Amino acid sequence: MTQTAPLPTPAPTPAPTGTGRPSAGRRLLRGLAVLACLPYISLKIAWIAGSEIGIPAGSVLMTNRGLMATVNAVTVAMDAAVVVLVLLLTQPWGRRVPSWLLAFPMWVATGLIAPIMVGFPAQIVIGLLSGPDTTAAPREPFLDEWVFGVVYGGFIIQGLALGALFVLYARDRWGHVWHGTLGDLPARLCGTGTRVTAVAASLLALAPAAVHLMWGLGSARGLSPAQLSRRTDDFYVLEWMRTLFIAVAVVTVLLLVLRRTRSLSVRTTLGLAWVGSGGVGCWGAFLTLTTLMPDTDPAKAFTGLARLTYAGEMITGFLLAGCLAVLLRRRGASA
Repeated sequence: MTQTAPLPTPAPTPAPTGTGRPSAGRRLLRGLAVLACLPYISLKIAWIAGSEIGIPAGSVLMTNRGLMATVNAVTVAMDAAVVVLVLLLTQPWGRRVPSWLLAFPMWVATGLIAPIMVGFPAQIVIGLLSGPDTTAAPREPFLDEWVFGVVYGGFIIQGLALGALFVLYARDRWGHVWHGTLGDLPARLCGTGTRVTAVAASLLALAPAAVHLMWGLGSARGLSPAQLSRRTDDFYVLEWMRTLFIAVAVVTVLLLVLRRTRSLSVRTTLGLAWVGSGGVGCWGAFLTLTTLMPDTDPAKAFTGLARLTYAGEMITGFLLAGCLAVLLRRRGASA
C-alpha cells in the first residue's frame, strides 16, 4: 500500500494590526512626542511675532529680521510635520498611507534628529570632562544658553518617541523585510546598477569624510575666519561625529548591497544604514542651504572647500538612501 505525504498545514493568517485603538504604550509615546515639539514651536512663533526671548542683545539673528522670520516659519512647519507623523504612526488610517509617502519624511526626520541625539549629549559630556575653555575667543552673541538646552532636549525626546513609534509601526507593517541575516537575502536582490551606485557613493564619501577628519584633527584649511573663531570642544565633537556618520552609512549600505558578511542581522544593519544615510544626506543638505544664505560679512562667508564638503555629504547621503530604497522595495516584493 502506498503512502502519501501529508499536505502542509497552511500558516495562520496574522491578525491585522493598527486597525483599532493604539495601545497605552503607543499613546504615551505619542503624547511625549507632541509635548516635546511645543517648546521649539512656541519659541519660533514668538520670534516670528517679534519677541526677542532667548536672543541676547547684539545677536546676529537680529541683523536680518525678514530672513529670520522666513527661516523660522519653515522650521515651524518642519516640526509640525513631526506631529503629523506621530498621528500617522498611531492611527488606523496611517496603515493605508503609501510606503514612500511615509518612508521619505521619516528618513528626513531621522537624519535631522539623530545627529542632535548623538552630538548634543557628547558635547555636554566633553564639556564636563574638560571644563571651561579659557583659550577660546569670546563668542559672538547668538542665543542664550538655556535655549539650546530646551530646544535640543526637546529634539532628543522627539527622536526617542518618534523612533520608537516608527519601529513599532514598521514591525507591524513591514516586519518581514528585516527578518534573518544578510546571508538570507536573495542573491539577486540588488542589480548591477544598485551595486555600482553604492560603490560610487562610497568613493565620493571619502572626500567629505577626509575633510571632517582633517578639521577634527585641528587643521584650519578650508575654514572661514568665523568658523576658526568658534573652534571649541563643541566644534571638534561635531566634526568627529560627522565623520562617524559617514563611515556608518557607507559601511552598512555596502554590507547590505554586496552581502559580504552573511552572518550579520538584517535588522541591525538596515537600521544603522537608515540612520547613517539620513544623518549624512539631510545634514549635508541643511549645511549646503546654510552656505547659500546671504551674508554681507566676508569673515562669515563659507570657503569653497566647505561648500564642496557639505554638498558632497548631501549627494552621498541621498545616493546611499536611493540604494537602500531599491533594496527595501525588492526585499518587500520577494519576501
